[in-house]
Amino acid sequence: MPSLTEWKVPFAFQPRAGDYNFDLDRVLASVVGLHAIIPPDAFSAETLGTERAGNAVVIDDGLVLTIGYLITEAESVWLHLNDGRVIEGHVLGFDFTTGFGLVQALGRLDLDPLPFGSSAATRIGEQVVLGGAGGRTRSVASQIIAKQEFAGYWEYLLDEAIFTHPAHPNWGGTGLISAKGELIGIGSLQLERERDSRSEHVNMIVPIDLLKPVLDDLRRFGRVNKPARPWLGMYSTEIDGRVVIIGVSTNGPAARAELKAGDVILGINGDKITGQSEFYRKLWALGSAGVDVPLTVHHEGVTFDVTVTSTDRAKLLKGPRLH
Repeated sequence: MPSLTEWKVPFAFQPRAGDYNFDLDRVLASVVGLHAIIPPDAFSAETLGTERAGNAVVIDDGLVLTIGYLITEAESVWLHLNDGRVIEGHVLGFDFTTGFGLVQALGRLDLDPLPFGSSAATRIGEQVVLGGAGGRTRSVASQIIAKQEFAGYWEYLLDEAIFTHPAHPNWGGTGLISAKGELIGIGSLQLERERDSRSEHVNMIVPIDLLKPVLDDLRRFGRVNKPARPWLGMYSTEIDGRVVIIGVSTNGPAARAELKAGDVILGINGDKITGQSEFYRKLWALGSAGVDVPLTVHHEGVTFDVTVTSTDRAKLLKGPRLH
């Protein structure tokens, strides 16, 4: 992911003010840069690093919304405004289910919050803007190319994610802005897809409608106020309908159960599984964090049963630093 150093989106991909029925520059001013410092001994430092940079969107007075992996276990957060000001922030909350993260600014932003639109109402082919910190030169005029299920390797599933093209090169925390100038999603990933025998980059966007039911909890409690989902600490991918482990979190439940990269998950709780999404749904249907998870595993020609005691992944993470 590009850092906070100077760069620009190629001119051909930048949004032009005359193409929109809203004040493009005023809307893009509400997208700020975000820089987070994470302790070296943090659980997420091994996979996400100790310095993370991206974007965030002002959604209320002093409140910004970003993608959660940028601020997970952060001990320091700084917000970079388009007028050159840098304001310290405090991690307010993070939701593992959606991936959203909230930061409270510790100084005045003096920026208009972006109103929420309806991500459900968006249509494939719709023209949108992926707003990045820095205004038009760091934003992308894009298009919704798909709305479909997305299963992430880190025990993450969206029933309907939004996919856009052209892709934003600094996608994390970008604001997906509708033709009405409303916020309809937050940028999460850059992926590749095959089209006309060639590969091209697309962005995966978390729909804003998923924030609305959890926003109050995140502001009040720092997380959604209900029992956590069971977590196995397993990274997996789907290959020909088979769920294959590609890694395990150090000291996580899967590692303690001695599961390894290359193991194939054939079943859960006695039920055969035929894909990653099905695996996640059956895992979460077993109960809340702490539940025992019976798995049927294939490893180097041998099939065996193992019970993994799940946990709440939040217990392994450092909490926000108090101010």
